[in-house]
Amino acid sequence: MTGLMDKVEMPKLPENQKSFAGIPEAVFVDEIDNFMGLSDNENNWEKTLHKLDEQHGKYKFMQFNLEARKRKLKQQIPDLERSLQMIEILRKQTEDKETQFLLSNQIFCKTTIPPTKTVCLWLGANVMLEYPLDEAESLLKANMESAIANLKIVEHDKDFLRDQCTTTEVNMARVYNWGIIKQRQAANKSQTSS
Repeated sequence: MTGLMDKVEMPKLPENQKSFAGIPEAVFVDEIDNFMGLSDNENNWEKTLHKLDEQHGKYKFMQFNLEARKRKLKQQIPDLERSLQMIEILRKQTEDKETQFLLSNQIFCKTTIPPTKTVCLWLGANVMLEYPLDEAESLLKANMESAIANLKIVEHDKDFLRDQCTTTEVNMARVYNWGIIKQRQAANKSQTSS
């Protein structure tokens, strides 16, 4: 797999996008005073903090979904490899071969497999089709390349998303600290006024 993993290139990103899934980019708040003053949040910094927290929650949800997709792809790739290996075994087989296969939990069935030029593949949605060995191999290789490319895309988007989470967390900390400083300044002003 590692050989094929290196050969398959990650697709190019669409123009003006930094992620394949269209994940919105978190803007780093460089000048906190300008940001809070421009957004009319100077008196209500908790609302800004709440918006940032919502954005962070959305990023975490996207991260969860990408992780689930990555697990599925990492499971699919070895299955495709085993299927390709089985096609090679069937292609080399010249006489009947006796084997056992799993019928259900802990129940095996003994059978004889004659030489064959076809194989049945599960396509999904409870659909199985019979293919000649060459066509089955081509289909499985195409599916393998697609799965590897999708895995690279998911890993890229996960890295991008991790950066967006970090940026949002830093922004949240900066807004929170700014709000606390403003509250203390207001408290000090009211104490000196009285």
